[in-house]
Amino acid sequence: MPHTRLVADVGGTNTRIGIYDADINDFRSVTGYSNNEYDNLEEVIEQWLGDLEEAPPQQACIAAAAPPSGDRVQMINIGWGFSCSELATRFGFSQFLWLNDFQANAHALPYLGSGELEGVQAGETNNELPLAVVGPGTGLGGASLRQVNGIAVASDAEPGHAGLSPGNELELAIFQHLLPQYGNIYTELFVCGAGLARLYQTIAQINGQPVEDLTPAQVSERALAGSDSHCVTALETFCALLGSCCGDFVLSNGAYGGLFIAGGIVPRITPYLRESAFLERFRAKGAMQEFLSRVPVQIITAPHPGLVGAAHAPIKE
Repeated sequence: MPHTRLVADVGGTNTRIGIYDADINDFRSVTGYSNNEYDNLEEVIEQWLGDLEEAPPQQACIAAAAPPSGDRVQMINIGWGFSCSELATRFGFSQFLWLNDFQANAHALPYLGSGELEGVQAGETNNELPLAVVGPGTGLGGASLRQVNGIAVASDAEPGHAGLSPGNELELAIFQHLLPQYGNIYTELFVCGAGLARLYQTIAQINGQPVEDLTPAQVSERALAGSDSHCVTALETFCALLGSCCGDFVLSNGAYGGLFIAGGIVPRITPYLRESAFLERFRAKGAMQEFLSRVPVQIITAPHPGLVGAAHAPIKE
């Protein structure tokens, strides 16, 4: 079996490629690329291979932000597409696997160390139960991981497009304000980067106040500084709605072994999240509250969990 594997994490903005060496359980030659400088994934791989100072791996696993598919993978946010068989033939990969980016995050979960996680709820660890990962970023993705006959099986999902219910009067007012515009209230309207900015805008409008053109980062900065009451309310609401959707996701997947939160937003607001209504709303699921209070909840702080998952995802011969 090959001891080295090309691993890649292909997002809508950046691509990271490296080598995972199973003999030393470590990565090397990890390089990041800005996707807007390339026309397709093949050009990025060609660039990386051209700079590689060793024989290229014959095994490859690529995690991409794309919906489930067969041989032909079509990314949505960037418009890139590739054929798995053609890519493997072109670059000489004898074993090749592609998986959704959140499937890769799920495969990474058993391999993350304590220094790469921040605890939110201790819960009760049970390694025999399925795990779940949810991540707000550009959108809101999710996946679950369970053991089937000793093999780790990761199933990707789309929690961002699932329905969402208001948990208080303010949220009800926000939903009523946006329903005529969108015709459907779904989680990703609020629980992602653009969703945080949308929450700020809607809250200001409901209160009859002028709306500034703020980025999600600016909304977070003002909320954390306490300098803008509408930004504070927006971030509080974001955390509460994230808790609601995470509780639903765990229940829908039976993932009582643990919830992990990925993505670029939450690690930056961890202390705020702990003090918010996140856990209260995560647990507030009627008769299932006791079960959810026993689920460990952790934030992933590892810089590249997608590469870790791509390194450990099983590839069929």
